[in-house]
Amino acid sequence: MKNQHGFPSNFLWGGAMAASQCEGAWDQDGKGMILAEIDHNSGDYQGLAFPLRDQAYLEHFKNDKETDFPKRRGIDFYHTYREDLALLKEAGFRCFRTSIDWARIFPHGDDEQPNMLGVTFYDDLLAEIRAKGMEPVITISHYELPADLVERTGGWKSREFNEAFIRFAQFAIERWHDQVRYWVVINQINLAELLPFETLGLWESEGQNFWQEYYQAIHHQLVACARVKQFAKAYPDCKIGTMNADMSAYPKTPHPDDVIAAMKHNRMNYFYTDVAFRGHYPGYMLRYFEENEIHLDIREGELQLLDENRMDFFGISYYFTLCKDHTCTLRQESTVDNPYLEKTKWGWAIDPKGFYYCLSQYYDRYEIPIFVLENGLGCHDTVENGEIHDDYRIHYLKEHIREMKNAVLDGVEILGYCMWSPLDIVSASSSQMSKRDGLIYVDLDDRGAGSGRRIKKDSFDWYRQVIASNGENLEEE
Repeated sequence: MKNQHGFPSNFLWGGAMAASQCEGAWDQDGKGMILAEIDHNSGDYQGLAFPLRDQAYLEHFKNDKETDFPKRRGIDFYHTYREDLALLKEAGFRCFRTSIDWARIFPHGDDEQPNMLGVTFYDDLLAEIRAKGMEPVITISHYELPADLVERTGGWKSREFNEAFIRFAQFAIERWHDQVRYWVVINQINLAELLPFETLGLWESEGQNFWQEYYQAIHHQLVACARVKQFAKAYPDCKIGTMNADMSAYPKTPHPDDVIAAMKHNRMNYFYTDVAFRGHYPGYMLRYFEENEIHLDIREGELQLLDENRMDFFGISYYFTLCKDHTCTLRQESTVDNPYLEKTKWGWAIDPKGFYYCLSQYYDRYEIPIFVLENGLGCHDTVENGEIHDDYRIHYLKEHIREMKNAVLDGVEILGYCMWSPLDIVSASSSQMSKRDGLIYVDLDDRGAGSGRRIKKDSFDWYRQVIASNGENLEEE
């Protein structure tokens, strides 16, 4: 036996973005609309006539050309990807994670033939990533649900929608299997509880049937992951993964009721990956379904499919931890403040040790290779004489990478680390540009005004030295 004393030599250092937040060009070259492209800037929600994202919301805004929808423009990565990837090569990136916009390939979600202009774009993008010396890590679905298909079928709760997704996923793998080794089927599958419209295409509702529809849609996603894995067996070099956003919770006190509240919360988040890696529905979820009168339509052969097609690796995003006490429900948004942790301006607890905690818990539970697919800090950055001095971001990333190394020293198998995100992009949660995560500043404001110029922040040079030293040199200059 030999203990790991540092990051392995083939460790994949890089960064991650999403098509829905960076590409723009929302109505060019035959692309169809996705749900993300009717997301407003968070400051615009006040006074809107549609408090819930439901069918009326979609019908009203899909043809709206006047309201500002930041994700329609992104950072124009569709046209600037060559220059942007050159910057990532300069930083020494070994991998780059992005996604394929479903509606750029199949504009209505289930078109008979793919849109070849969209296909050619991804042909060129993947070739460019590899030409710059980076391993592409591709997410098949990252908040890019075709609006037309959702409107016609009701989203993931529908088997018709499921079949259309499988066709898209199989097309992508068949087309690009020789370019892409690591595939993530669905981004942050457990975040659907907080983002049911964006991730599942479910209408937001307070009705009794919501959780029935929710878990039916999740079942379809879990089966879709297994079907993609089954299809990809024809391409042995392809590794198929699932992904959770870590939502680990601590008990607020040692009181047994608080400890049990945190345990039950964590277990509800493990549910998605328990199915993906253990191949069956766990008993605690069967009890939950029974007690809440949730009756899944599980077709013949689907449970066997889940058992026989378990995922190859576990992708996680990590930003914060939560805290629970006995007053909290099982829902992810039901939390209490942790008095020991500072928060970002967007209310996210800053907890590097929680990163070590979640990596350890997941690996102890599954002993499956982990790929860190997102970790970063959203802040307001200030340009001073053409420079951005973001020591706060350097400190955040340094402390998290240090804790990730602690997990590696414990024997946790980690394939790579993708910080979020290499360039400033439109925020998924708030649709703001002012919530900046990047190593590279993009001169655009929340309304899209600005030159679009790319400016390297201090964190860019710091991360370059981290990669060059394979994670050994974390010091701030």
